[in-house]
Amino acid sequence: MIRTDSDECKGCGLCIEACPPKVIALSDRLNHYGYRTATYAGSGCTGCGICFLVCPEPGAITVLRLNASRTGTQEMGREAAA
Repeated sequence: MIRTDSDECKGCGLCIEACPPKVIALSDRLNHYGYRTATYAGSGCTGCGICFLVCPEPGAITVLRLNASRTGTQEMGREAAA
């Protein structure tokens, strides 16, 4: 699963093109800068992290993966409360 920060996203679309399962789209709403931002469809994300890697804006995309060894989620290398 991914989480996008609409305050950081500039709507470049690189994550949309790079997403293998194609679960990211541009929202219809504009952020406070006037950009249509990336949004997650809500299901189908594999947690591969490609969107995170291609995004030029630090902090715009956070990838959350289900931690199989423990309950909860893992946020790009560190544990996050579920």
